[in-house]
Amino acid sequence: MRIGLATSPGGPERSNEDWAAVATPASGQGGTLVALDGVTPPEGDDGCVHSVAWFTARLGGALVELSGSRPDLTLQDVLAAAIRRTADTHRTTCDLSHVRTPQATVVLARWGGPADDVEHLVLCDSTLLIESPDGTVRAVLDDRLDRLPREALRTHAAADALRNSEGGFFTAAADPGVAARAVTGRTPRTAVRSVAALTDGASRWVDMFTQGDWSDCLALLRAEGAEALIGRVRALEVSAQERTEVIRWKLHDDATAVFAEL
Repeated sequence: MRIGLATSPGGPERSNEDWAAVATPASGQGGTLVALDGVTPPEGDDGCVHSVAWFTARLGGALVELSGSRPDLTLQDVLAAAIRRTADTHRTTCDLSHVRTPQATVVLARWGGPADDVEHLVLCDSTLLIESPDGTVRAVLDDRLDRLPREALRTHAAADALRNSEGGFFTAAADPGVAARAVTGRTPRTAVRSVAALTDGASRWVDMFTQGDWSDCLALLRAEGAEALIGRVRALEVSAQERTEVIRWKLHDDATAVFAEL
């Protein structure tokens, strides 16, 4: 198995709120990939005394442990249990009902289970790529956020009204029930050559700067590595700024890319 992982904060002045890991058993017969993109709240009260980075570290750790130790659970069940476990660690100190309570997007993949399938789960706007042995690449996306009119997200208050609500979009926060909203599926292990996860700071190479399609992106990850992909995104962001182009949301975002060749 070949694994590559790189992550970069959006700027030196703040913590990286992305979190990622790949875990494999000593036998090498299976594995788990997790990538989280913490949702940065606007300045002000979010009802929690903890940071988003604190939240993603705990949710990510729970996802790795549960997906590896509980093959009897579906990935939706794993996500629900991990959300519940994380919520329990700060339920007595924080207002978990606050709409801006710490939360994250989720990409989760697992392989080597009893059925020898590659299982996957995606929640919100991070991306999972699945490559077949013939080189075909399929992007697994939860596109609910992208389907919303841009004007519906123009202000934080407008976005809050759509967050984790019917007709809006869903993130992993404090409600285990959102696990049922995730995009899930499974692919026979023999039909998967590699998988890759990208937070939206890294997927900009495709979906913002259109430097190639998802197949090109995965080929870049294989040939040059995750750090090279993020480096290219950073260069494109700087170039766009120099041309006074408007970049959606913010100039630099936390960016994480994970590649696992099975």
